[in-house]
Amino acid sequence: MDPRDLPPQLSGHEIQALEFGHRRSADEDAYARTGQPVRHAVVVVGAGPVGLTLAIDLAQRGQRVLLLDDDRRLSTGSRAICFAKRTLEIWDRLGVGDAMVAKGVGWNVGKVFFGAEHVYTFDLLPEAGHERPAFINLQQYYAEAYLVARAAALPNVELRFANRVDALQARDDGVVLGIETPDGRYEVIADWLVACDGSRSPLRRLMGLESRGRVFRDRFLIADVRMQADFPTERWFWFDPPFHPNQSVLLHRQPDDVWRIDFQLGWDADADEEKKPEKIVPRVRALLGADAKFELEWASVYTFACERMDHFRHGRVLFAGDAAHRVSPFGARGANSGVQDADNLGWKLARVLRGASPAALLDSYAFERELAADENIRHSTRSTDFITPKSEVSRLFRDAVLDLAREHAFARRLVNSGRLSTPSTYDGSPLNTPDADADWTGAMRPGAPASDAPLVIDGRRTWLLRELGPDFTLLVWGQAPRLCAGMGCKVLALGPEHDADGWLAKRYDLRPGSAYLLRPDQHVAARWRQPTPAAVEDAVARATATL
Repeated sequence: MDPRDLPPQLSGHEIQALEFGHRRSADEDAYARTGQPVRHAVVVVGAGPVGLTLAIDLAQRGQRVLLLDDDRRLSTGSRAICFAKRTLEIWDRLGVGDAMVAKGVGWNVGKVFFGAEHVYTFDLLPEAGHERPAFINLQQYYAEAYLVARAAALPNVELRFANRVDALQARDDGVVLGIETPDGRYEVIADWLVACDGSRSPLRRLMGLESRGRVFRDRFLIADVRMQADFPTERWFWFDPPFHPNQSVLLHRQPDDVWRIDFQLGWDADADEEKKPEKIVPRVRALLGADAKFELEWASVYTFACERMDHFRHGRVLFAGDAAHRVSPFGARGANSGVQDADNLGWKLARVLRGASPAALLDSYAFERELAADENIRHSTRSTDFITPKSEVSRLFRDAVLDLAREHAFARRLVNSGRLSTPSTYDGSPLNTPDADADWTGAMRPGAPASDAPLVIDGRRTWLLRELGPDFTLLVWGQAPRLCAGMGCKVLALGPEHDADGWLAKRYDLRPGSAYLLRPDQHVAARWRQPTPAAVEDAVARATATL
């Protein structure tokens, strides 16, 4: 099938059965005829959620993208299912957020159990005034299908399936790629190459690079089951339940009456044996009851690992997603952090490609996303250590915390059933302009991801993030002076009349004359109580590496 012919409504089984045939490209013909590789401005390798997100973002910014994938199919099995609010906001900007949310199962609430008892409930988005839920659950193959359809609709994206990169030569003027296809072999040259090719990253191996970190001595079984159940749409996590003693279990709802169940197995478990139905069915029945009716959809066994590359930029080659960093699945930090890599890189690479910023801007991608990876690995490691204690002392501590959490709020802050994904604040980034005023409150400091808020503009209800421009936006509270002349910024002048519910002023600590400079990836670059044109110009220059 040609991705451009992808039907709009397909079932999960139909999506997983799709096969995208290899279509011989003009590059292959040119190479066969001349022996010379065709040059491309940017090549992205890996058509998963991260590579597709980056390709769409670059294309919407006017750049031509060649996207290569060594497979003919979308993901098999649900794989990544928890997509965070920030990821949905990024996908809104790329034109696929509404479809994801419409199909996905939105949720904000989680429950923690210890033994047979409910310990406490938590709400990941207790405050009103947000367009998107804290998370949606959506099988990865659905997310990829929406992204493939969007990419195929953009004339600037060329998506080639069954194109496997088997050779790589990095040069000062570009990267030469050797590509194997069902019709033979050819080469291309990329001015810039982005590796989004997963945790086993063939490109990383071809360059002789490594990821370093920690592999945890434990295994978990994922069992996707189709069933009719009246459980609420919440995240349920059990420590040491009676139906799976001395281990942990996680339950999530997905679309199509499919439920994800994660069972801790222990390090000595045989992965091949544990994936067999005769091993899975009794575990599921122990949870649901002997008379429960369900069908197995998919199963997998995974090992926890937290690791990353030392550096995400190597000359003209950049790494993103699992190719650059990997975390344990509890906390939904893998796919979400990868999509945020793409969000960070897209606008910067587009500026470099069109000559608006020097290549040094891409160093800030590595700086910021390496910090984000360290933060995610730190949270994921702590989650894993709490969920799977490796000593009797650690287990005694965990169980004592869970006992206290039944009645004491302070102990609940110590419970770690997987600290769930939140976007990183880029403290210390060279793109930030430090505050000149000391009287700010709230989280919207330089480097922070912009928080959404409901607005009314010309009688139309909308949301702040939907009103930001594709490039830099200067948000001004009150009358908008001429602060961005000739700088390409969108000026968004707002006041109390636009902020009917008061969330914008509260979240951004706004007073008359306050202003925020927001980057193309919707992170705060600078803020002022009373900005001047020179201050704004300097902040834009700093945030684009042109200062």
